[in-house]
Amino acid sequence: MSDRRYICSECGSVFSLNEPLWSCPKCRAHLNLSPGAGLHREDIDQTTRSLWRYRAAFCDTPTPLVTLGEGWTPLVSGRWDGAEIRWKLDFINPSGCFKDRGAAVMLNYLLAHGVKAIAEDSSGNGGAAMATYAAAAGISCRIYVREDTSRAKVTQIAATGAEVIRIPGTRQAVADAAMQDHSNRFYASHNCQALFLEGTKTAGYEIWEMLGHMSPDAIVVPVGGGSIFLGSYLAFSELRACGEVDQVPRLFGVQSEACMPIARAYLDGKPRATEIASLPTIAEGIAVSRPIRSAEIIAAAHETHGAVISVPEAKIRFAHGRLAKMGLYVEPTSAAAAAGLSQLLENRVLASGARIVVILTGSGLKASETIAKM
Repeated sequence: MSDRRYICSECGSVFSLNEPLWSCPKCRAHLNLSPGAGLHREDIDQTTRSLWRYRAAFCDTPTPLVTLGEGWTPLVSGRWDGAEIRWKLDFINPSGCFKDRGAAVMLNYLLAHGVKAIAEDSSGNGGAAMATYAAAAGISCRIYVREDTSRAKVTQIAATGAEVIRIPGTRQAVADAAMQDHSNRFYASHNCQALFLEGTKTAGYEIWEMLGHMSPDAIVVPVGGGSIFLGSYLAFSELRACGEVDQVPRLFGVQSEACMPIARAYLDGKPRATEIASLPTIAEGIAVSRPIRSAEIIAAAHETHGAVISVPEAKIRFAHGRLAKMGLYVEPTSAAAAAGLSQLLENRVLASGARIVVILTGSGLKASETIAKM
């Protein structure tokens, strides 16, 4: 184990990583990790074509106990509204979503510390990722979801053998039910457990390596809980700290106008989001009305001269159709990033000549019913 620690986001208390935690034992706020040292290009394990090629940058660096080849997804060039774009195809992961990155690293950490059963709450993709890796590891898994979670995602979770618990009410009610699970299961929350971000940061490392060890000018991602946004920030911050890049890319998070707590707080100049009532949205993967890491997301947007913006549902639908006709069949949540890119280019926040990466986060196969209705 390295000398990194858990640090409470509110009271600043420090805890060892030798005991898995998902919240501060003192004040119950969420935990972050102390800064990582990053890695140099010569530290990359060139024999491994998965995110584990960057294990030198993780909290610990053992051979993983379970892996399905997650990560090392394609970075392909394309055109969008007159700009040259690089699409990071993170929907090409074992469960069809970028969250496999965080699930794989977090679950291997938990396995190494003796965890035998987990509980998780999810709008779909996080639960599917955790259920996938729990199945691969052969441990018991219980996933809490909203009653209206898409049938395709619930089916995927149940097919792994995980127990699915449907909860009426809001997304927060689902999280509360999972946190109150006292069946000797570790609450393996992809929103709360800090090791999840150790996995999502590998998308940033891949972008850097695939661009010839360079930083793009901007990265655009959909934002709900913000793990891929913060993962990108962590990766390039670590690379800058160890001298591999000169700058962190401008980071742009995109939300739907139907559920935009972070975008609203950013526009209002507030340091963190407050819980809001959300409307139905086709971008269900980012319909998070109370994102716990909103302060970190807003701070990273300001530090990198990026932003958190919102786009109308109609623009997400339109962007989804355009992507599909380019051969990029993603779920509507992913299309929110492309809709946001159009807005950023139209408003000249981003120049068409900039080196822009858009992370496409989830497969369209997860949202067949929604897409059929669209």
